[in-house]
Amino acid sequence: MESAEIIDVCRQAIYVLILVSAPSMIVALVVGLSIALLQALTQIQEATLTFVPKMLAMLLTLVVALPFMFQTLMDFSNKLQDKIVHIE
Repeated sequence: MESAEIIDVCRQAIYVLILVSAPSMIVALVVGLSIALLQALTQIQEATLTFVPKMLAMLLTLVVALPFMFQTLMDFSNKLQDKIVHIE
């Protein structure tokens, strides 16, 4: 396996990492900004007000996006296993 192929596999791994983590990170960002805006408007400064809704939203996102995440990781691992088999 040459260095160009190794770099390509690493690039694909980083892309899969971003693709799999993006749904929950985007939801956490949107919910966090919404709660922060609500807190700034109402001047309520409660730590659990940001934590609980964000965790619930991320849990719901993981439940919804889990099939997509699983399929993406399976495709990548199958491609990686095919490359490992063909190493000379």
